[in-house]
Amino acid sequence: MKIRRLMRSVIACFCISLLVLTPSASADMRGVDVSNWQCNIDTGKLDADFVVAGVTWGVGGFNNTCLRNGVSQVADYQLVRATATGKSIGVYHYAMGNDARREADYFVDHVTKYVGRAVLALDWEYDDNPQFGNSSWVNRWVERVHERTRVWPVIYTPASALRQLSPYVRRHCGVWVAQYASNAVTGWQSRPWRYGAYGEAMRQYTGNGRIAGYAGAIDLDYFRGERWQWDAYAHGDGANVSAPGKPNTGGNTSHSVCVVVKPGDTLSGIAARTGLLPWQSWHGYKSGNPAMIYPGETVCHDGGAAVRPNTMRTHTVAPGESLWSVFGADWARVASLNGLSNPSLIYPGQILRY
Repeated sequence: MKIRRLMRSVIACFCISLLVLTPSASADMRGVDVSNWQCNIDTGKLDADFVVAGVTWGVGGFNNTCLRNGVSQVADYQLVRATATGKSIGVYHYAMGNDARREADYFVDHVTKYVGRAVLALDWEYDDNPQFGNSSWVNRWVERVHERTRVWPVIYTPASALRQLSPYVRRHCGVWVAQYASNAVTGWQSRPWRYGAYGEAMRQYTGNGRIAGYAGAIDLDYFRGERWQWDAYAHGDGANVSAPGKPNTGGNTSHSVCVVVKPGDTLSGIAARTGLLPWQSWHGYKSGNPAMIYPGETVCHDGGAAVRPNTMRTHTVAPGESLWSVFGADWARVASLNGLSNPSLIYPGQILRY
């Protein structure tokens, strides 16, 4: 998914037999992601269940054959062709290390018409990204995208960089892991190497794939679920969130209930009024503090009447970390949960529940 410069040459040509295995007997979806160097691809012809197209890079200022000011000029065509042939779709933003909220806004401004229909994703990797390694940057980007769309995005990153994703991001977002057994030419594999080892929602297992419908190399991916679960990621807070690799908020997973906060409302009052208890199961408030909800915002409960059992997790504080850098907008809830009288004071080695 990384940026391919126009002057990058083709290094070599190989005559290699394609490894094409029988598709998995499971219902997992097979798909591709396309980048800014694949301008001529007709996604309608691809042997795939889904297509994820790169739409924006940074905050503009980058041009190549497919890009104008950091915006793909062919993504709309790729997505229209995919949907016309019955494929699910996704859109991604390539992080380039500018201000996180500006990059989030640049992305949302250019994918508004796809919100609710396409999975939203962040491409988080090293190339052209001076913020790589900064988990707080990802926190801020995720929070801003969710603030504007009510959708939690999926985060694409190499397996080696998973530790960069904070508990806040892992709690809310599905992970799309890139890990290759080799760079040999391959086709659809029945079960890629280390498939599912990270609890991921999606897996990219090669950047050197060959499938029917396209003559060149292409990234090949699996989504570890069915189409309705893909749609759950795309639909956002109002959708069933018991999708693969995404936290399930417990109880009945058939539907969610969302409520627009009225003046004077509290989470406990909303829980009592709707009968959806306990109040701690409600989420979506922007402040990150359950005691601070505001008229006009939307809060949701994902069905059922109980908090998930046995789901309390812990995080060991590393040097230089703060509640914000680790937990993002959830910092106040974590501070309260751990009885921190001064949330600004946490120490390396301290174990925090979340």
